Amino acid sequence: MRKSTLLKTVAINFIFAFCFAASAPLLAQTFTSLVSFNYNDGAYPTGFILGQDGNFYGTTDKGGGSGSSCNKSCGIIFELSADGKTLTTLHEFDGTDGNGPFGLLQDTSGVFYGTTTYGGAFNCTSDGSTGPCGTVYKFTGGTLTTLYNFCAQANCADGAIPSAPLIQGSDGNLYGTTSAGGTGTCSNQAGPACGTVFEITTGGTLTTLHSFTGADGAYPYGGLLQVGTNLIGTTSGGGTNGDGTVFEIPLGGGTLTPLYNFGGSDSAPYSGLIKVGGNFYGTTSSGSLANGPSCSPIGSNYGTIYEITPSGTLTTLHSFDNTDGALPFGSLIEGADSNLYGSTACGGSTGLNEGTIFQISTSGGTLNTLHTFSGTDGAFPFAGPVQAGNGTFYGTTVGGGTDSYGTIYSLALAQGGPAVTLSPTSLTFAKQVVGTTSAAKTVTVTNSGTATLDISIVTTSANFAVSKNTCGATLAPGKNCKVSVTFTPSEVGQVTGTLTFTDNAPNSPQTVALSGTGIAPVTLTPASATFGKQKVGTTSKPKTFTLTNNQSETLTGIATSITGDFAVASTTCKTTLAAKGKCTISVTFTPTQTGTRTGELTVSDSASNSPQTSTLTGTGD
Repeated sequence: MRKSTLLKTVAINFIFAFCFAASAPLLAQTFTSLVSFNYNDGAYPTGFILGQDGNFYGTTDKGGGSGSSCNKSCGIIFELSADGKTLTTLHEFDGTDGNGPFGLLQDTSGVFYGTTTYGGAFNCTSDGSTGPCGTVYKFTGGTLTTLYNFCAQANCADGAIPSAPLIQGSDGNLYGTTSAGGTGTCSNQAGPACGTVFEITTGGTLTTLHSFTGADGAYPYGGLLQVGTNLIGTTSGGGTNGDGTVFEIPLGGGTLTPLYNFGGSDSAPYSGLIKVGGNFYGTTSSGSLANGPSCSPIGSNYGTIYEITPSGTLTTLHSFDNTDGALPFGSLIEGADSNLYGSTACGGSTGLNEGTIFQISTSGGTLNTLHTFSGTDGAFPFAGPVQAGNGTFYGTTVGGGTDSYGTIYSLALAQGGPAVTLSPTSLTFAKQVVGTTSAAKTVTVTNSGTATLDISIVTTSANFAVSKNTCGATLAPGKNCKVSVTFTPSEVGQVTGTLTFTDNAPNSPQTVALSGTGIAPVTLTPASATFGKQKVGTTSKPKTFTLTNNQSETLTGIATSITGDFAVASTTCKTTLAAKGKCTISVTFTPTQTGTRTGELTVSDSASNSPQTSTLTGTGD
C-alpha cells in the first residue's frame, strides 16, 4: 500500500539512483540555459506558462529570501521576459499567504490564479503537527489575495495539499484537485483521506465536488481538462488495482465515473491529460506505487506514454527503458507540428540520471530524445515544456544549474517550413436565443514555423460563421492573425461545429472545435404539471410556473389564459417583461367531477415562439 506522499517534495529531494546507456538527441536543436536560480530569486521551479503579453510566468517551490526556514523563503511568483534575459520576482510567499506555490493559470482578463501546496491558515491535523495545508490565491496588479485556506472544515473535509494547477471552466469558475483530505475513507489505499475535486469561484467560494474513496481513485496530482460539459482527470493511486485511474465528472458537480483503472506496466499517472483529435494523451510514472514516486521504479517499469479513447480504451504508445528517459511526471503538450512533446524527470544519460526532453507522434512509433540534461544545464525537468509562438520550447528543471536550485531553458528545433499554432483550440458559446447572433469569440493563428504560411481557405460549419478575419493569403514566420466567430443557432438544443484552416503547413487542415446551445426566445416552465387527487369542489395548493424572456429586448403583449378545471390564482406577469427578465404564474386546481381532468396554461406574447404552453393534469376525488 502507498502513503500519500507529495510528489514534488520527493522530486526536489533528488533521491535518485540507477545506471544508464547513452541516448543521443535525434533531431537537430539548439538548447540554451536561460536562468539558474540562486535561492534568493527562487528555488525549485514548479510551474511555467506563456502569458498573454508574450512573457513567461511561473512559480518556485522555495526561495525568495535568505535562510532555509519558511520566512520570506516559501516560494515566489516570477516573470521572465520574452527574450529570456530578464527575471523579475513578482511576489514572495511568507507562509501565511501560502507555502510552495504550484503552477499558475491566467484567465482571459489577464488575472493570475494559483494554489500553494502548504501554508495558509489551517493545519492538516488538529494538533498542528502537519502544518497548514494549502491555499488558493489570486494575483493581479502586483497584489496577492488569498481566496481560500484549505482544512477550514473539520478533518479537512474540504481537501488538503492542492498539488496541481487550476483550470478555468467555461462557466467562469476555477476547478482543481487536492491530493489529500476530503471525506472519503480511502479503501484500497493507506491513509484516512485521499483527495478531492473542487470548484471555486473567482470570489473565493469553494465547493467540494467529489471526495475520492480509493475504490474510485486516490491522490490526484494532475491538472483537470474540460471536455464539453465534463471534467477529465487522473489519480495517481486507487481504483481497481490501486495504481490510479482516469475519471470523468460533470462540470459543476455530479457523479464521478472512473473511465480506466491503471495497473501493471501502465501505473501511477501523475500528469493530467491533453486532448488531440478525438482522444486523450498522458503519461504514467512507473509500474508500481509501493514505495511512492521516486527515480527508483519498481521492477523494470520506467513509465509510459499512452492514448485513451473517451470510452476508456487505452493504448500504450511508448514504454521508457531508462536510456531514453524515465518517470515522466509532467503533462504532454501538442506541438505546432501536431507531435507530442514532454519531459522525463530522470534517465537518459550515462551515469547522470538528470532527465530528458522528448518528441513522439500521436500514432506512436519512434520516440525522439531532443535533449539529455547534464546537471550544469539543469536536472530533473519535473513539468513539461511550453511552446511559444516562434516554435521554440521553454521549460524548467527543479534541480541543476549553477547553484543546483533549478533552471529555465529554451529548446529551438531546426525545423523548416511553416507551422500553425491555434489558440484556443476550442470555443464554447453561451446559451443563445434561436435566430439571434452571439458576440464574437476570437482564435489567434500563429505561424510558428520558419517559412511563409499560405492560407487558402478558412471555413466554419453548422450554425457558426466567421465575422472577422485579419488573416490574409500569407502569414510570415513568427507573425499572427485573428479570426472571429459568431454563433447563430437555428434550433433549440446543443450545436457543434468546426472552424477549419486549410494551408500549406504539414498538419493542414487545422481545426477548432465549436459548440453552443440554442434556446427559445421565451420559455414557460415547467412544460407540464400534475396536481394530486383533490376533492371535487375544493381548491388545491397553487403550483408556480415561470415565464422567462431570454431575449435582449422587452417582451410585449403578454396575455395569459387557462382551460379546464384550473385557474390562475395570482401572477407577477404584467403586459410587458424586460429583457432577460422573469415573472411567475400561480395555478390552482378545482375539480368539477371525479376522474382525470386536463387543461392547458397558455401565454401569448410578441415572441416568435408565441404562444408558450404548459400541460395541466389533475384527478378529481
